[in-house]
Amino acid sequence: MAADALTQVFSALADPTRRDMVARLAEGDATVNQLAEPYRMSLQAVYKHLRVLEDAGVVSRPEGPQPRPVHLEAEVFDLMDAWVERYRRRAEQRYRRLDAVLAAMEETDDKDGSRS
Repeated sequence: MAADALTQVFSALADPTRRDMVARLAEGDATVNQLAEPYRMSLQAVYKHLRVLEDAGVVSRPEGPQPRPVHLEAEVFDLMDAWVERYRRRAEQRYRRLDAVLAAMEETDDKDGSRS
């Protein structure tokens, strides 16, 4: 996934209402009216949130007459997971090196302590 597209996805998910919509869509497709039910906002505002999610590739809606189900595009999350995983692995490598240094220091302290 290109950096700009990834930025767009993270930006779209930065909003708590959109994250809530995504969480609800993780349970299954829903119409715009179904998605709008729990919110105290206009239907137009819900459509604006959905447009941001659509533009980022997080959700899709088929062409055709209303009502059209909103569908969560799970592949986007696979790509995000791959991006996050790369940095998680790097962090784990640093922690393993730190653990090795601390273990060596402890071993040295144990040897020094046994001489006294």
